[in-house]
Amino acid sequence: MTANLSPSLWRRWRGLLITLAAALLLPFVVGLLEGQPPTAVLANSAGVSKFVQGLAIEVFIFALYALSYDLIFGITGLLSFGHAMFFAVGAYLTGALIKSFGLPLWQTLIWVTFASVLQALLFSVVLPRVKGITFALVTLGMASVFHLMIMSRELGEFTGADVGLQGMIKPDFLNPATERLRLYYVALALLVTMYYLFKRFVDSPTGRVCVAIRENEGRALMLGYNTFRFKLAALLLSSFAAALAGALYAIYQPIISPHIASLGFTVTALLIILIGGVGTLQGALVGALVYRLLDFGLRRYMGESASFVNGLIYVLIVIFLPYGIVGTWRMKSLQLRQGWAKIGDAIPWKPNDGAAR
Repeated sequence: MTANLSPSLWRRWRGLLITLAAALLLPFVVGLLEGQPPTAVLANSAGVSKFVQGLAIEVFIFALYALSYDLIFGITGLLSFGHAMFFAVGAYLTGALIKSFGLPLWQTLIWVTFASVLQALLFSVVLPRVKGITFALVTLGMASVFHLMIMSRELGEFTGADVGLQGMIKPDFLNPATERLRLYYVALALLVTMYYLFKRFVDSPTGRVCVAIRENEGRALMLGYNTFRFKLAALLLSSFAAALAGALYAIYQPIISPHIASLGFTVTALLIILIGGVGTLQGALVGALVYRLLDFGLRRYMGESASFVNGLIYVLIVIFLPYGIVGTWRMKSLQLRQGWAKIGDAIPWKPNDGAAR
């Protein structure tokens, strides 16, 4: 039995296992290419390896955040425009509790978990009453209220108002300045753990009902499923993962910006899973890597023009890879002909129009 099962498990997980092995070795490989011995990397010496670790930590944070959004949007079919609130609550609560109240990290994470449950329950209040775009607008309203609250003067002592929360005291054992390698492996471990939990959830009977809700909620109701409970389960898990990503963001970044509570940051999560593949889970990981590296590379070499080129590349990805990178890979269907046809249809004037007339 074991001998027959092992090859099947290897074929199923080999891509992720190879990626995980590469991520584990990445800091040391980069260090060796730069001429740094492994001892220097372990000592968190300055260099390219330390810079790459920082960039990778950002990728892990974005991947965890996008993974949480893919669960409710890609798997369950809940279009939320307020998902940035889940992330921002984790970030601001972590920063405020450590800086203003002096709580240790483990107590802070307990409060973050409690807050993630509360905000999921808050979003779930409207679930039995609204659906589709109405649910999206209601969640946008809730997140907008939270965005205004953290930018208000009344809470400025704890949130930094429109400037952002600065001067947070980093935990010594995860300080990105002195213990970046440890923070790198902690972030990687959390991402792998949450991905495994999400994968188990999606493959479970509960996850299959969530997929059924996405495809046809009316039919799921007709079969006797209480769809509210399943959507609430997805919201709870998604909120926890997003808040955990926010806590990692607060630990790594020097400033917690109010931008992370805006609609634009929710669109960031949506864009990442569109690049990687909606409803694939793996797409969140691939999309986060592409998104962050593309943004970093273009801004480094193109400056202010990077935003325009970024937008153009995203449009081309959506046109030619409508199922995302992972979705297209699985379907073995690169939409080149359909993509060029869409571009042709979008052109208001074609060279042969005059000849035809």
